[in-house]
Amino acid sequence: MRRITGKAKDETLIELQSTTDSQIGDENSGNGVNSQSEREKLPGHTETDKLQPNKDTVFFRDGVRRIDFVLSYVDEKDGEKKQERRREFEANLEKAGLELETEDKTDSKDQKSYFLKIHAPWDVLATYADVLKIKVPFKVSDIPHGRDIPWEWLSHPFRLPEHVMHPQSDYFTYHFDKTKTDFYLINDKETFFPPSTRNRIVFYILARCPYYKEGRKEKDKTGIKRLLSNGTYTAAFPLHDCRYWKRARNAECESERYNLYKHWARFLCFYKEQPLNLIRKYYGEKIGIYFAWLGFYTEMLFFAAVMGLICFVYGVLSYDDNISSKEICDAEIGGSILMCPLCDKKCTFWTLNSTCLSSWVKYFHLMCSFKAKFTITLFLELWKRRQARLEYEWDLVDFEEEQQQLQIRPEFEIKCTNRRLNKITQEMEPYLPITTKCARYCLSAATVIFWISLIIACIIGVIAYRLAVYASFASVIKDPVRKIQLVGRFITPQLATSVTASCINFVTIMVLNFFYERVAIWITDMEIPKTHLEYENRLTTKMFMFQFVNYYSSCFYVAFFKGKFVNYPGDYSYMFGKWTNLRNEEIQPVTAGNCVLCRILSYGSPQHLHRLMRNWWSSRRGRHHPENHYSRWEQDHVLQNFSQLGLFYEYLEMVIQFGFITLFVASFPLAPLLALFNNILEIRVDAWKFTTQFRRPVAAKARSIGAWQEILNAVAILSVVTNAFIMAFTSDMIPRMVYLYAYSKEGSMKGYVNNSLSVFHISQIDKPNLPDDDDSFDNSTTCRYRDYRYPPGHDKEYTHTMQFWHILAAKMAFIIIMEHVVFVVKFFVAWMIPDIPSDVKARVKRERYLIQEYLHNYEVERLKLQLMKQDKNGHVWEFSPYMHGFLTVD
Repeated sequence: MRRITGKAKDETLIELQSTTDSQIGDENSGNGVNSQSEREKLPGHTETDKLQPNKDTVFFRDGVRRIDFVLSYVDEKDGEKKQERRREFEANLEKAGLELETEDKTDSKDQKSYFLKIHAPWDVLATYADVLKIKVPFKVSDIPHGRDIPWEWLSHPFRLPEHVMHPQSDYFTYHFDKTKTDFYLINDKETFFPPSTRNRIVFYILARCPYYKEGRKEKDKTGIKRLLSNGTYTAAFPLHDCRYWKRARNAECESERYNLYKHWARFLCFYKEQPLNLIRKYYGEKIGIYFAWLGFYTEMLFFAAVMGLICFVYGVLSYDDNISSKEICDAEIGGSILMCPLCDKKCTFWTLNSTCLSSWVKYFHLMCSFKAKFTITLFLELWKRRQARLEYEWDLVDFEEEQQQLQIRPEFEIKCTNRRLNKITQEMEPYLPITTKCARYCLSAATVIFWISLIIACIIGVIAYRLAVYASFASVIKDPVRKIQLVGRFITPQLATSVTASCINFVTIMVLNFFYERVAIWITDMEIPKTHLEYENRLTTKMFMFQFVNYYSSCFYVAFFKGKFVNYPGDYSYMFGKWTNLRNEEIQPVTAGNCVLCRILSYGSPQHLHRLMRNWWSSRRGRHHPENHYSRWEQDHVLQNFSQLGLFYEYLEMVIQFGFITLFVASFPLAPLLALFNNILEIRVDAWKFTTQFRRPVAAKARSIGAWQEILNAVAILSVVTNAFIMAFTSDMIPRMVYLYAYSKEGSMKGYVNNSLSVFHISQIDKPNLPDDDDSFDNSTTCRYRDYRYPPGHDKEYTHTMQFWHILAAKMAFIIIMEHVVFVVKFFVAWMIPDIPSDVKARVKRERYLIQEYLHNYEVERLKLQLMKQDKNGHVWEFSPYMHGFLTVD
């Protein structure tokens, strides 16, 4: 919380009494509200405008009243309905107390756009600050800050100037009450409410202001959102305080945008701390907490990246211990093992040593997964503590209850015509009947299931493509070493199929994403959530469900299904039956590891490139006009609009990345390192984008990251299961251990490769499964395949051996043990680390105590003054704390 306090009680009472008279006089001072007729007399240039050639300003023409919001529109010749809507809307805005000023289209650069500037005078701000229970300062804080950290000088290179890190003093705050203006620290009414609070209040009015005629009541004709959707207005936005590359000319402007760009948005500041307090002050708590979370996530990635790098380096240095890979690469061992064809007709027999390079990539260690899981658990628990500290510092401790009770969505008020008594507030409020709610939820659930099924169908289609074209690539690349000398070791039918399938899958993801956003918004609007918080959480949950299936389906297929249902050469399994000729893929040496790497690159790189190109073009367009002829509202008008889903995609990108590095960390230990590099760039790209490319968003409050917190917890829990199954069923770790301790005669891994491959007689392979090139097997009688089955001629020919069942039992035991161990560690760490730091708990309690004390003293002094003024008999009254009341002195 922003804090205040401090002087003695007598000084407090003197201040309250001395400021009363001056503030009462200012409360009703007029700012000259312009009527509609007055604004029509001032189109284009006026005498005031001629005296003020600098149009890069955030004030009205009088240079006094601040522009809190701007609406733009194009006056079309055939737009009579739109003109009527604007007249009614603007008239209602003036009735609400807002002051308006219009810039004629002749003054705009395109000679088409009108700009309606809106100013909220003190009475309006005070009224709605009281309604919205906005917290404002009433005393300077006297609670001491934390002690100096030892070796603090080491962090100086990473620090920012004090005025950037702490742009305002530390205060005690309390809900604004219009009847107690003398209780608050109001030195100047024009600057008492910061611009972010002012534009929040004005947007609250705009969202609820009707545009129907006075004699009619059409509830659906309400709010700026509908006017924007039907084209009555083209844009609605608050103004940036200055240009980002230069300070404001007016000394009254804060130039906070310039400070954000200079100390935060430039890439050369990548090693500096983020000015979270300035971000929160300029953009609001909702955007501030996003960057706080992103920065904290990046910090924790550093430790996970170090652990992953250690695992990788250890794997490289343990080259001599990797006996299995040596046997595969050995020309006498791996080169003498003839493997059965991987597809029908077009695929030839091949030798095992052709997978030499990829066998090394598959080599990983158990400690990587455990250490990564420990880091993830620490991240989630420590973030709760960091979030609790921000809630206290940013006055958000009691915000959720206020938002639930006060900030009901206008759409809910319009669409819900039924009313009932609120048991808490004892006021009539709109509600949605249970029957209507159930019907809407059922339709919403059916729509979600349909679209998720559509995603799965697309993934199955991509899998069918892989199976269909694999044979075609195999016929073209029969002998890669001889036919393609330069890169023959890398271009294989498997790689060609995977790359083309990934491209198709990427295009499918982008196309489906285009529809997902609209479908998710439609079904969320159909549910009619009551508050903004409910709306955002429901939309977030639906969108993430879509994106989870969309982005991770192919990885789950590669990690858990590919190569698991092949059967053996005499009885191959086919997708959709034998008549399709789509034989299931056999497992490759590298499975989920290359999937994670390729998915990160295919998902992140094109998207970042597209966004950077779009932002570069916007910046070029925004700075094309000369400064002297390009007003502040026009400079902001050409910027990109910060949409309803603005932060959603920022969170989604990071949460999808979080899923990649947690769900499949056992397959690719270097994933956290790549994510770390990406996030260092991501913070500055997002900062640059918010500062230079977006219009200033309406300030919004949020005490946490919302539904994303539960999503991260769910992904972390699911990652325990996925990593356990990857290590048990996709890797060779369990078969190696079973061989080492149960079947190895020498007590080493020698002979493991030969032991893990079963034998099949070539003469027993069905003719449709044989390659067209009969000379490819050099008159060999047998070929090998990955499985544990009895050889030809055995009594149990081609059935699973006892070793297969031993390995399966070991895999299941490993999954159960690993999951329980990780979950026990996770819950133990969560129990050891409290969600709220003890010093924050103490500060919250002390602050609440001091606030109650100051309020009590204020009310007592106020009552005492009233009694002294109202006593007609001339008695002098004195407050007695023992009698809990006032007693006459005489």
